[in-house]
Amino acid sequence: MPSPLPPLGILRAFIAVARHLSFSKAAKELHVTPAAVTHQIHALERNLGAALFRRNRRYVVLTRTAEACLPDLVEAIERLSSVVANARTDTGRVVLNVSVSPAFASKLLLPRLTEFSEACPDFDIRLTATAQLVDLGDGDTDLAIRFGAGKYKGAFVEKLLSEHVAPMCAPQLIAKGTGITEPGDLRHYRLIHDLSVATPEVQPDWRTWLLRAGAKGVDPNRGLRFTLADLALQAAINGFGVVLGRKTLARDDLDSGRLILPLELELPVDFSYFILIPTNKLKNRAVGQFRDWLKRIASQLEAPAGKRPVHARYAKRKKLRL
Repeated sequence: MPSPLPPLGILRAFIAVARHLSFSKAAKELHVTPAAVTHQIHALERNLGAALFRRNRRYVVLTRTAEACLPDLVEAIERLSSVVANARTDTGRVVLNVSVSPAFASKLLLPRLTEFSEACPDFDIRLTATAQLVDLGDGDTDLAIRFGAGKYKGAFVEKLLSEHVAPMCAPQLIAKGTGITEPGDLRHYRLIHDLSVATPEVQPDWRTWLLRAGAKGVDPNRGLRFTLADLALQAAINGFGVVLGRKTLARDDLDSGRLILPLELELPVDFSYFILIPTNKLKNRAVGQFRDWLKRIASQLEAPAGKRPVHARYAKRKKLRL
């Protein structure tokens, strides 16, 4: 049985270094760091069981192994690219590889993806839901959406959505409880903690929120903990307690009434949602169309929400201000 082939991104890194005889120039071409290229070359050398370059202070030299396999490898990559291009032309379909975090995919993107598919029926969206930032220089990812500080190297970065956190819960939780009219009332309910961003300085936690709200007698350490934001929201929807959840991520749940905001105080999150596009894909028509659609969705999400169901027990709640 043939041995598995190395990843395509690693082979491209090898070709780039061989072309430039420089790790830094290859990294610039691939829109990654020199360290990432070095890591890819080491991985390929381990896979082959042979050294590919001799490294000097100012330049690198191909070994005999590299010289022997380089021409055939370049031809194989070119033929593969030609086959893929011809297949797309023959089918008339456009493949778009999108990397996105699981929470954003399940709560915001998937519920709206039908709209894009109806507008662009020739597009095949291949969605990879992962919390890890993929290597945008691998040539496979066309666009990514990430929740972070916006400091991403080797890619075009554009802010998509801001985020805030606020207490939210299922309406039936309050209907069968004592009601929530002020922050101190939270002591009667189980707290749900979203630990997807574990730094309170970036995403405020319950301790921070309770302190800002002036809540008395509420233990910020008790309750359920989830490392995924969408699971924390789902626990609240299922009536397990009150979550300090992300408002943008919970937009559909709030508009539908699956979740309600019993208290008005919301706190900003330092992280935002960003669009990331490899610089060599910026002129790609399909990437541009998907990016424009995402921005239209974002403008809708940032518009004021519609009237939400209000339960009698907190209809006259006290309004807290920052």
